[in-house]
Amino acid sequence: MGNTTSCCVSSSPKLRRNAHSRLESYRPEPELSREDTGCNLQHISDRENLDDVNMEYNPSDHPRASTIFLSKSQTDVREKRKSLYINHVWCIVTKIKTIGVIFLQHPPGQIRRKYSSCSTIFLDDSTVSQPNLKYTIKCVALAIYYHIKNRDADGRMLLDIFNEKLHPLSKSELPSDYEKHDPEQKQIYRFVRTLFSAAQLTAECAIVTLVYLERLLTYAEIDICPSNWKRIVLGAILLASKVWDDQAVWNVDYCQILKDITVEDMNELERQFLELLQFNINVPSSVYAKYYFDLRSMAEANNLSYPLEPLSRDKAQKLEAISRLCDDKYKDLRKCAKKRSASADNLSVVRWSPAIIS
Repeated sequence: MGNTTSCCVSSSPKLRRNAHSRLESYRPEPELSREDTGCNLQHISDRENLDDVNMEYNPSDHPRASTIFLSKSQTDVREKRKSLYINHVWCIVTKIKTIGVIFLQHPPGQIRRKYSSCSTIFLDDSTVSQPNLKYTIKCVALAIYYHIKNRDADGRMLLDIFNEKLHPLSKSELPSDYEKHDPEQKQIYRFVRTLFSAAQLTAECAIVTLVYLERLLTYAEIDICPSNWKRIVLGAILLASKVWDDQAVWNVDYCQILKDITVEDMNELERQFLELLQFNINVPSSVYAKYYFDLRSMAEANNLSYPLEPLSRDKAQKLEAISRLCDDKYKDLRKCAKKRSASADNLSVVRWSPAIIS
C-alpha cells in the first residue's frame, strides 16, 4: 500500500484510449458458403413445416387430421348407397289393387331408426368417457376390416415379425392361399372380442388399439393384409392395455389365452412394435375423442348404430342431479353475465326455466 511499484499495474484511461485508437478499423469477413465451411445443416427458413406434414400423414398424432379408416370406409359406403338406390332396397312397395293401399316393407336386416318424441326420449349408454364395450369392439373390427379390404394395391413392405406364416399363433397349419382371402368382419370381431373378454379390457383400450394400429401403418409404411392382421392387432392390444389400464395384462397372460404362442415371441413382438412406433405411445385426449366420434360416424353410415333405449326415471333423476351440480357451479358466472350492461341495439336477456322430464 502506498508503494510506487505494485504487482498489479494498470494503465491510465488515457493510455487505453490511445491504444484503442491505434486499432485498425473493423472489416467484415466475406460470408462463407455451406460447402466452404463443411456444414450441411439446413437453414431454418428452408425447412418444411413439420406440423403440416405430420398433419397430413399422421392422423394418430394430430386431432385435425382425418382418420384413415373413415376415409377407407367411405368408398364402400358410397357404393352401398348407390346399389341401394338402383335396386330400390330401401323400401319395397307392394300395391294391393283390391284395397288400394301401399305398404312400405323394410328389407330384412335393416335397423329402423328410433326418434325421440315429447313422451319418450331415446338415449344410448355410450359416451366419449365411457363407451359401450360391445359396440366399440364391433366398430373397431369394422375399421380393421376396411383397412384390410381397401389396402394399397402397390404392395407395401411386409415385416417378418407380423407374418403369421413365420410366427403362427396356433399349431394348426394355415392354408396355402391364406394370404389371398380377406377375413370377414365377424372373424375379426371374434378375434378381438376373445382377447378383450379374456383379458378383461375396457372399451377405451379398444379405441387406443385402433390409434396404435394406424400409427404403426403410418410410421412403418406397411399395410395390414390377411397374412399379418392378427399379429398387428395383437401387438396393438398388448401395447394399449399396458399404456391405458392401471393393472396391465402381462405377456404371459396372453400366452394362456393363445395357447400355442411363447412368451419370447410376445416380448419380441412388443419390442419391435415399440421400435416401429418410435416409442411414441402418447395419445392426446383430442386424438382419442376424434377416433371415438369417427367410429360413431362410420357405424351410423354402415347401419351399425349404438343401441337406443328409452330414458328411464332413474336415468332422468341422475341427469337432473348432474344438472343441479352444474347449476351450482356456474351460478356466480350467470350473475356476472346478468349484471353486464348492454346497449339497446344488442340487448340480450337470459331467461332460465325449469325442465320437467317424466
